[in-house]
Amino acid sequence: MENQQEGPVRRERGARRRRVLIASVAGCAVLGGVLVLLPWERSAEPAPPSPGALAMAAVGSGVPAALPGLAELIEEREEAVRTRPEDATSWAVLGAAYVERGRRLADPAYYPRAEKALRTSLSVRPRHNTPALAGLAALSNARRDFPAARRWGEAALKLEPRRWTTYPLLIDAYTGLGAYKAAKRTLDRLTGLHSGPAVLARAAAVYRDRGWREDAAASLADAAAGARAPAERAAYLERAGQLAFERGDLDVALRHFREAVRLDPDQRAAQAGQGRTLAALGRTTEALTAYLAALAEQPSPQYALELGELYESLGMPEAARVRYGLLRERVRRAAAGGADEELVLGRFEADHGDPKAAVRRLRAEWKRQPGTEVADALGWALYRAGKPEEALRFALSATGVEPGGGVCDAAAMYHRGMIEQKLNRHGAARRHLTEALRINPHFSPLHAPTARAAAEALGEPPDEGVPEMGDEAS
Repeated sequence: MENQQEGPVRRERGARRRRVLIASVAGCAVLGGVLVLLPWERSAEPAPPSPGALAMAAVGSGVPAALPGLAELIEEREEAVRTRPEDATSWAVLGAAYVERGRRLADPAYYPRAEKALRTSLSVRPRHNTPALAGLAALSNARRDFPAARRWGEAALKLEPRRWTTYPLLIDAYTGLGAYKAAKRTLDRLTGLHSGPAVLARAAAVYRDRGWREDAAASLADAAAGARAPAERAAYLERAGQLAFERGDLDVALRHFREAVRLDPDQRAAQAGQGRTLAALGRTTEALTAYLAALAEQPSPQYALELGELYESLGMPEAARVRYGLLRERVRRAAAGGADEELVLGRFEADHGDPKAAVRRLRAEWKRQPGTEVADALGWALYRAGKPEEALRFALSATGVEPGGGVCDAAAMYHRGMIEQKLNRHGAARRHLTEALRINPHFSPLHAPTARAAAEALGEPPDEGVPEMGDEAS
C-alpha cells in the first residue's frame, strides 16, 4: 500500500522538477536576451560636469565658485570670444568670472579685465543685456564702489524684475551705502521670489547687520547644509565662523573655519579666520602659520593689518612693519585696479600711521558711501587725532539702533567707550567697554587688553544706595 502511494508522489515530484527546470531554462533565456539588449537599450552614465561647468553654474547663480573651475571657465570663454567676438553672452560670463577670481585671490588686476569684458558685452548687445549689467554691479561691489553698484544693479533690475540673482548685488550695494532699510526691503523681495542656500546666506548678512545674530547663525547653518558644491559650502562655513568669532564663541569659530578649509583648500578667508581665532586662544605659533598661509595666496590688506597687529601685540615691531608695508603696497595695487581700500587704510593710519591723514581719507569715504563701518572708522580716527567731541557723533552712528538696526560689534563698542572716557562720560564709558568685552573678550590682540585696562581703571559703578523717604519727598 505504501509503495502504491509512493508512485504517484514520485511522479508528482518528477513533474514538479520538470516544470521548475523548464521555467529556469526559459528564465535564463529571457535574462540572456535582456543582457544582450541592455547595452543597446540603456544609455551610458552621464559624465560628471567639468570644473568649468560647475564654475559656470556658480557664477550664473551668484554663489561662490572654486578657483580651478574659474580658471577653466575663463580659459573657455577667452577662446569663445576670440573665435566669436560678437558673442555678448560669453563676454558677460567672462567678465563675471574675472570678478569672482579677482575677489577670491584679492587680486585687483582682474578688475580692469572684467570691466573691459562686461562693457564689450554691452557694446555688442546694448539693449536687454541683464547679465552684463549685473556683472558690472558685482564688479562695483568687489571694488567697494557702492554708488556704482547701486546704479548698475537697479538698471539690471528694471530690465528683469524677477531675476532673483540681481537682488543680492543690490543688498550689498545698499549696505555699503548705509541704506539699511532699503537692504531689508530688497531682501524681503528676494525671499518672495526665490529660496535656497544663496538666499539664506544673504539673509544672514542682513540679520547680522540688524543685530539678529541667532537668526543669522541659523540661516548660515541652513545655507551650509543645503549647499551643493564644496566651494559654496566652504564659503558659508567661513561666514558662520566669522559670526561665531564676533560672538566670542572661539571653539565653534575654529571648527567652522577648519571645515571650510578642508572642503576648499583655496578658502583663504577661512585660513585668516583660523589665525584670528587661534591668536584669541593663545595659540600664537599656529595663528602666525595660518595668517602667513592665507597672505601667501590672498594678500588682502585686511589680513596684513591683522597680522601686523598680532606681531605688535607680541612685541615684534619689525615683523609688524613688514606687514604694514605689504598693506600699503596692496592698497596701491587696489587703486590701480580701480578698487577702493580707503577703509582699511584709514583704520591703519589711525592706529599706526598719521591719524590726521586717516581723518581726511575717511571723511571722503563717509561722504561717498556712509555705511556703519565707515562711521566707526572715522569716529576712531577723529578720536586718535584729538577730536573726541566730533568723534562721538560718528561712534553713536556706528553703535546705535539706527541706521543699521543694532549690530553688536565689540571693536565699535570699544571705540565708543574710549571716546566717552576721554570726554569724562565715565558711566557710559564703563558700560560700553564692558559690553565690548562681553560680546567678545578677544576681539583684538592689540586692543582687547587696552579695553580691559580702561574698564578696570574706571572701576565699579558707584553705589547710590536707596534714598530715604524724607529725601524722596523733598
